[in-house]
Amino acid sequence: MTEPERRLLTPEEYRQAQDSPEFTELRRRFRRFAVPMTVAFLAWYLLYVLLSTYAVDLMATHVFGDVNLGILLGLGQFVTTFAITQAYVAYSARNTDPIADEMRTRLEAHEYARGEQQ
Repeated sequence: MTEPERRLLTPEEYRQAQDSPEFTELRRRFRRFAVPMTVAFLAWYLLYVLLSTYAVDLMATHVFGDVNLGILLGLGQFVTTFAITQAYVAYSARNTDPIADEMRTRLEAHEYARGEQQ
């Protein structure tokens, strides 16, 4: 069984999709999560680097055994990265994926070529 031949999308169809209210909302929702999370993580990373550079004695504070505060904060960077990833996956599934899926369906049906808007 062969799949039906698919017509390629035209630049105008992509432009119509990009100019649509759905795409504007999709960008807004993405930025609402990505910008604050990026700023927060970069601040946390910069704090770690600054502490490592200028607060060596603090970072060398033993917490237990041979484990010091610097090691725990360094491992915290990895934990934070995985937590942000999980938070984004959940946020995206609720807030951006439904819009993106609808737009993909409309693009594949070439609805933007016909100028149809919801």
